[in-house]
Amino acid sequence: MLTKRIIPCLDIKEGRTVKGVSFVNLQDAGDPVELAARYSEEGADELTLLDITATLEKRSTFLRVVEDVAAAISIPFTVGGGIASEAEVEKLLSKGADKVSVNTAALRDPGLITRLSDAFGNQCVVVAIDARLIESQWQVVSHAGTRVTTIKAIEWAKEVCDRGAGEILLTSFTADGSRKGFSLDITRQVAESVPVPVIASGGAGIPEHFLDVFTDGRADAALAAGIFHYDVIRIEEVKAFLKNHNINVRL
Repeated sequence: MLTKRIIPCLDIKEGRTVKGVSFVNLQDAGDPVELAARYSEEGADELTLLDITATLEKRSTFLRVVEDVAAAISIPFTVGGGIASEAEVEKLLSKGADKVSVNTAALRDPGLITRLSDAFGNQCVVVAIDARLIESQWQVVSHAGTRVTTIKAIEWAKEVCDRGAGEILLTSFTADGSRKGFSLDITRQVAESVPVPVIASGGAGIPEHFLDVFTDGRADAALAAGIFHYDVIRIEEVKAFLKNHNINVRL
């Protein structure tokens, strides 16, 4: 049985970690390097570092924060936010990132996924899919959730895998920041439709939510932000709970 992963996410704006609900009403949550080091020590399996305003503000993902985080941790980490070219990925990897996450740029140019996979290997390419439940349909949203597309989340998930994605980061904008639980239906549908690992994101509030997303949601990994940043629950607590419920996790 494959080990299920717990992945803290650091949403970055102007060099600081922030957290809100569906990326609005953002509040400061601390220094990203300090948080990254803490999570690495507390047993996180990986980290995800997202510059959540890079696409909106047409900025390149900052390299300095990436380099500092890489020096502070001993676990793999993924970097995303405004990445749109092989040259940007090469810079991020040279600064210590293990994987990159693409989102809006891949929607605009799906061929980017294949080019990155060919250049760096599909194990390096995570495609982030942000989805919102609209009139009983899970639709893809872009530009940090500010634009609704006509693309169905399931169909896009299948396409990105065909194009070379090695992993999918699925965020429910319907549940994000709610702490009421992951969106199990769309997570399960995507997980059962693609041959690559699926990271569930959006809605974690209590340890039971992680159990639900690994069992009912069929996710391979679960990502959370605010509950870890503000010590609502700790990574060790989540993992101990999962272990007690026969979920294979690294302690």
